[in-house]
Amino acid sequence: MKLNELTAVPGSRKAPKRVGRGAGSGQGKTAGKGHKGQKARSGGSIRPGFEGGQMPLQRRIPKRGFVNHFAKNIQTVNVGALEKFDNGAAVDAKSLTEAGLVNRSGDGIKILGNGKLTKKLTVRANAFSASAKEKIEAAGGKAEVI
Repeated sequence: MKLNELTAVPGSRKAPKRVGRGAGSGQGKTAGKGHKGQKARSGGSIRPGFEGGQMPLQRRIPKRGFVNHFAKNIQTVNVGALEKFDNGAAVDAKSLTEAGLVNRSGDGIKILGNGKLTKKLTVRANAFSASAKEKIEAAGGKAEVI
């Protein structure tokens, strides 16, 4: 087989619709655009959300609150959730992601003190609450700030 012998499977490639090629084609005269109006004109597409000059819904509804675009998205994990790891394991961002406890899209991980911990773990995170650090160390583990 040679490159010049390659062809598409019959029926896999559909011919484009040829508009404005005479009345017999079924797409003649107005070429499927109807009679006049904005959408019949050259460049006559309207952007999403445009309501013909009426005040758009996006601008009519009241705006509330404030969004800080510089805020860090810190993922939180409770001490009780760390029970799923084996005794003596090293828990870091990668292992928390694999266990499904955090999402990769975060800016950091903070361990919070809700729940009980009975296993000796070495936990590496960006931040710890005081109670979480206390519980990890009480179980014989280590809380390391990255």
